[in-house]
Amino acid sequence: MNRFLTFQRLGVLFVLTFGLLALGAVAFQRLQVEPEQRCAAKGQWWYEEERRCVTPIYLPDITGRPEGVSRAEASDQKNRELLQIERNLAEQRAARDAEVARQREALAAQ
Repeated sequence: MNRFLTFQRLGVLFVLTFGLLALGAVAFQRLQVEPEQRCAAKGQWWYEEERRCVTPIYLPDITGRPEGVSRAEASDQKNRELLQIERNLAEQRAARDAEVARQREALAAQ
């Protein structure tokens, strides 16, 4: 009696199945796990949704404020700077208006 699943065929099927599973595990490691580990080793962030490595952006580079300064402190500092600029402009305007008035009086006196 000749059977389809002989011991030799079962052995070959087992070796092939084992080989395919081992190859699948290696492929999973190379394609899924290692890119994330390489990214983390470089100090970058792994973006899982797009499966890509992205560079973190340092927040003071975006905001322009010094490191360790809170948003409120930076806002207060900017407001003080703006108030000083407004005061300077008002002084310049007043000086210009005074000079114009002086020149008008000088012309009227002639």
